Amino acid sequence: MSGRKVPMASTWVKTSHPGVRYREHPTRKHGVRKDRYYTIRFRVEGVLKEEALGWASEGWDAERAAVEVGKLKANKRLGTGPRRLEEAREAGKAQERARKASEAKESREAITFAAFFRDHYEPLARANKKAESFRREDSLYRHWLEPILGPLPLALVGAAHLERIKQNMQQAGKAPRSVHYALAVVRQVFNVARRLDYFHSESPTSKVKKPTNDNRRLRFLSHEEANTLLAALADKSTQLHDMALVALHTGARAGEIFSLQWGDIDLEHGIISLRDTKGGRNRQAIMTEAVKTLFTDLPTGARNEHVFPSRTGERIKAVSRTFDKVADEIGFNHGVDDPRLKVVFHTLRHTFASWLVMAGVDLYTVKTLMGHQTISQTERYSHLAPNAMRQAVQAFESGMAQNRH
Repeated sequence: MSGRKVPMASTWVKTSHPGVRYREHPTRKHGVRKDRYYTIRFRVEGVLKEEALGWASEGWDAERAAVEVGKLKANKRLGTGPRRLEEAREAGKAQERARKASEAKESREAITFAAFFRDHYEPLARANKKAESFRREDSLYRHWLEPILGPLPLALVGAAHLERIKQNMQQAGKAPRSVHYALAVVRQVFNVARRLDYFHSESPTSKVKKPTNDNRRLRFLSHEEANTLLAALADKSTQLHDMALVALHTGARAGEIFSLQWGDIDLEHGIISLRDTKGGRNRQAIMTEAVKTLFTDLPTGARNEHVFPSRTGERIKAVSRTFDKVADEIGFNHGVDDPRLKVVFHTLRHTFASWLVMAGVDLYTVKTLMGHQTISQTERYSHLAPNAMRQAVQAFESGMAQNRH
């Protein structure tokens, strides 16, 4: 229907086609004659209706108008389709909306893994994850995921493609944990795609068997070894020694120690507040006397200053290579090929937990001190308390004996 105002000066003229009439524009011409404005008249449930079509200059004429009348009458007779032009126009708009929605859906589902990763997943990961974590994900993506998954639409990524990634990484000598992490990145990409309505099926990672290999560290230090290591570190770097002492006496991770600010140190109550932990939850560590003395002797900074700053005063990003050099120099890693048995900075956290269990501390308390999210993470240390089960049975027998008397 034309959006132009119909001039009222002219009168309606019937055509030879029933229900079709027009009136002429008082001044404007279309060809050799005045422009004509066409309408159609018909009955709907006994009521006479009239609907506007448009100008001859817009392509309307009596024959075309008669065709529209015929369609409406046929719909009325057959009981199908619109009976008024307004209904027909709305149906046409609905069809157009459905067509555009279908095209948009097809376009979204055709997006490739590479395009979705760079345009949608990467911005979210950069904004919500720690820089170190995203750098690792990005490296796995570029080296292992993109070559195979990059050109594929999300909907066409299947288990066979992920098996190829597993095989490529294993043949390159990558550890099972690295393979597991790569598959985890794929799973997270599909989770985001589903949340953003780019993907509507089950993630292909659900059909792939994860590599099974226990690569958790097994090595922990004896008290004598710990003293030897701390003394050797002190000769090379006072700060590295101090951080190692905190890790050994609190079980704090390297990243948690790097993040420590003086506002986290409560000397009065002997408590360290650990923020931005791996599990995403803040927790507290209890100072030993050695740790309390260490913090007391250090020059105290402002609450927002790092306890162990880098040379530029910023947060340290990684453990100094000096630690590994010292561990090698004192022979801790001589002839050790299994990475689980090598002494690294994380060995100090493992040692802390091992010493607790060997001292008879229950696993639930160890879990709390370590900041483990589940008790299964702590149960790996249960073998270090061989007397615990024996003592439990003895306590059971003692209770039975008392009840008999």
